[in-house]
Amino acid sequence: MPGEAAAPVAARGRSMTPHTTFYSEEAANRRYSLLLAAIVLVVLGGLGFAIGYGLTGSTSSAYVVVLGAVFLSLLLTAGSYFGGDSLVLGASHARQVTREQAPQLFDVVQEMAVAAGVPMPRVFIIDDSAPNAFATGRDPKHASIAITTGLLQKLNREELQGVIGHEMSHVRNYDIRFTLLVAVLVGSIALLADFFLRFTFFGGGPRRGNDREGGGAIQLILFVVAIVLAILAPIFARLVQLAVSRQREYLADASSVELTRNPAGLERALAKIASDQEVLEVANRATQHLYIVNPIKKFESRAQGLFSTHPPIGDRINRLRQLTGDPPLDAAAMRQLQGLD
Repeated sequence: MPGEAAAPVAARGRSMTPHTTFYSEEAANRRYSLLLAAIVLVVLGGLGFAIGYGLTGSTSSAYVVVLGAVFLSLLLTAGSYFGGDSLVLGASHARQVTREQAPQLFDVVQEMAVAAGVPMPRVFIIDDSAPNAFATGRDPKHASIAITTGLLQKLNREELQGVIGHEMSHVRNYDIRFTLLVAVLVGSIALLADFFLRFTFFGGGPRRGNDREGGGAIQLILFVVAIVLAILAPIFARLVQLAVSRQREYLADASSVELTRNPAGLERALAKIASDQEVLEVANRATQHLYIVNPIKKFESRAQGLFSTHPPIGDRINRLRQLTGDPPLDAAAMRQLQGLD
């Protein structure tokens, strides 16, 4: 039961263990996320250069391929920037609601928007008994928050405030734009790699370039490197994207504490959402990283072969406790939460 799963996180006590502040936690997560995004960009550029030089033996042609890959990314970014949120909300069957239709929810969202110093986002409800929530949009002025009916029914106001604080943090921290950018870069790598492998499979191969003295050997080496990168780069980029997603979840958890000044509400909410056995049917592999807790449960067949998009729930709760100097969850509580993310 949700209440039983939340019980291990209810007991709090002071600890002599030094604790970090949410400011240092936010700064560390931002630096790490930017580093991961830079790695994805380098992988895209490296793949483009290896393909260009491996096929033509010309550095100028290699740079053309790199520029083409960047241009492709810009096109995909523009499309996602202006229409990505509508696609996500539509795919999630979310319907926009007014204050009259959901007064308590609107009050909590408005409180968190004021605390975060951002405009009031649009509020959507997903008619599903599985508790969960996500934020989307391109910036705080064009943001939306979607909450399932199950979340409203199964969480009390304090827990709901923790969840909304988490989602509002995604809006304030520009996570909704940052994760979009990383997703586009990862998608560009996959498209470029797929195009090159198909071209090579159907008879395409290296053309002798004009570089002197050993240029042919270098070209052949880079052609082989390009094949290896085309196979491994999409997988590596996807892993980096998941790492970015997990870091932004840690950041939003810490920022929620800053906004609500009450880590206990978010702790209990995370435990309740993770332990709930309801299946969120509208969630899929493309949108699962948006939710506060992974909506695809470990026992579902569609979860097979998936990398984790979210940090372990026990780890997230312990990080919240570290912010206030409270002791970490005991072994029994960790076992109860293990495998729910």
